[in-house]
Amino acid sequence: MTDDSTPVSQTEAEAAVRTLIRWAGDDPAREGLVDTPARVARSYRELFAGYEVDPREYMERTFQEVGGYDELIVLKDIRFVSFCEHHMLPVVGKAHVAYLPTDRVVGISKLARVVRGFARRLQIQEKMTADIARTIHEVLRPQGVGVIIEAEHSCMTMRGVDVPGASLITSHLIGVVRDDPRTREEFMRLARG
Repeated sequence: MTDDSTPVSQTEAEAAVRTLIRWAGDDPAREGLVDTPARVARSYRELFAGYEVDPREYMERTFQEVGGYDELIVLKDIRFVSFCEHHMLPVVGKAHVAYLPTDRVVGISKLARVVRGFARRLQIQEKMTADIARTIHEVLRPQGVGVIIEAEHSCMTMRGVDVPGASLITSHLIGVVRDDPRTREEFMRLARG
């Protein structure tokens, strides 16, 4: 029995891809497939780069000079690719992220990096949505946070029930974005509009 915490080498990852190619019914030594194991391993290293980062670190640098700004900050349409942890098939979507600052803000690219940091892992969308919201809340300590994710899951749209075009929408709201009906409505309107 092997220890599952031992890092897997590039060679082992490529051997696993060759096994899958054989299992699918093809010859991994065929000209068009001979370099596929290395390409797949490199692709997966990039697609699963979220395991190598702590998304909280992206938000370490904040700014306190906000010029009295005390309205909702919304970054919408953050495109991402993730992978379903049940089938290892792509989940492609967009995230809408908002927070109502108290005394500090963060650069907007950092919000997109937080989304990408969580997306680049094997995931379920519900957990990813909550993880993004909680991270922003824990680091910035704003009055409230809202996250909406809309995504198409290949495990459902290209296999299984085979329903192309169906998308899943999840949300996680914290603080005034959840509890104040006006702030909640503003977030929903801005995220969808």
